[in-house]
Formats: sequence, structure tokens, C-alpha cells
Amino acid sequence: MGTTQLESVPEPKYWHLKTVISEALDSEFEVGEILPNERELAARFGVARATLRQALEQLELEGRLQRRRGVGTTVAPPRVGVDVSTAQHRWPGTGEENWEAVDCTFAAPPAAVARLLELDTDADADADADAAGSRGAARSVHTVRRLRATRGQSVAAEQLYVPASSVPGLVTSGDTTGPVLARGVLRELALLPLDGQDRAVELGSARADDAKELDRLPGAPVLVVTTRYLSEGRTAAVSVATYRADTCRLTFGDVGDLQIAS
Repeated sequence: MGTTQLESVPEPKYWHLKTVISEALDSEFEVGEILPNERELAARFGVARATLRQALEQLELEGRLQRRRGVGTTVAPPRVGVDVSTAQHRWPGTGEENWEAVDCTFAAPPAAVARLLELDTDADADADADAAGSRGAARSVHTVRRLRATRGQSVAAEQLYVPASSVPGLVTSGDTTGPVLARGVLRELALLPLDGQDRAVELGSARADDAKELDRLPGAPVLVVTTRYLSEGRTAAVSVATYRADTCRLTFGDVGDLQIAS
């Protein structure tokens, strides 16, 4: 591999270096291939290692590279499509690939989710809860935790909030948590007629629990997709899915897709 010197350009040196390395990734490297170490790369491009690190960090943010613990810097695979269109209506767990249900709990959802689910107000919950229950129990929902993986790497984590009223036929058989219950909730939910769904997408920062599952540092950029599922005139479920911003792109059905680069 020969030595490539950078031309004098008005843009920041690391930014031009990023473009040069990106072209080399397209022509010389395969997906998953490990890059040479920093000393070798800095020598090849005739730059200081500090400049090289800036370029590599930018390429990582753009999803071209991945830094894997104990492995090194590798060429990233193509980004995973995240369909945010509402043209196709389907329940979570039906016709989807690479999603795995890993857990299910029964507890009160975050306040923002409770509002989307149109759960009882505090006063209503107090009035409706029986003597053995509590306000929190009256507002509790099944929370299904799912992970999406590609090429053996987790790229998304989802929490699907399902009120008990949406899955009246659910049989727990003593299982109050775990993947078996999670799959049961998904099966029962799919029995409801799906009237429609709406979605909201925003750029956010990874929380500690999501960061651990997605092999990111807390605060790393993520895409947060919130989906509300409608059935028989009410909100039957709410999904909050967190995607790695460096490995995913938004797609809009037949309209095309939009590459997201942090």
C-alpha cells in the first residue's frame, strides 16, 4: 500500500482526510475488515495522529467505521433501513425480521407513554382500583422488551407498552416476566384489528440501559422512533424504539430513503 500525500486545501485537514479515507474504504476494503493501526495510517496519509483520529471519529459518526472493543476499527456494513412510513399497517412481531423478544414486565409506564395510551387519570384510577389494588397497579401495562440485530450486532432496542385491556386473552401460566410472556403478549396483540398507526422520529442521546445493549457509550446519538397503534377507536399499544444513529437510515416506503448522518 503506497503513500498518499494530501494536497493543500482550504477546508480543515481532517475533513479532507476523511474524504480520502472514505474513498479508500470503497476501493480497498471489505465490510468487517480491520483497518491498519493509527501509526500505519498516519504514515500512509502523511498526517499527524491527532488529525487522523479526528477523521476516523467523523467516519464513525457517519456510520462508515465501527470501533469494536478488543478488535479494532473495522469497515461498517450498510445501514439498516428503519421504515417510518405509515402506508403499511402491521402489529409488532408480524412479518418482521431480526427482532427478538427478550423480556416482559408489568408496571406503570413513563408519564409520556401513559398519556399516549390515554390511561385513566389519577382520580379515575383511584376510583376504579379495587381495595386490594393501588393507583400504580391500575395504570400498569405489559412492557415488552425487544432487540433488533444485524450481522450479529444489536442495532435497535424497543420497549412496547401494551395495556392489559388490549390482550384480554393472555394466559400467563404463572409467568409474570420473561421472553415467553413477551411472545404471548405479541401473539394476543396481533389478534386485534389494526385501524392504523402514526409515528414520530427524533434524534436523541442513548440512555444507560439502551447504550449497554447497543454497545454504545451513554449519550451517543440515537434515533428514537415512537409508534402509536390504533385499534377500534383507541390506542392499543405504544412502541418506543431506539436505533443506533451510526448504523441506521430512515426509509419512507415507495417514496425513497433518507440517509441519516450524525
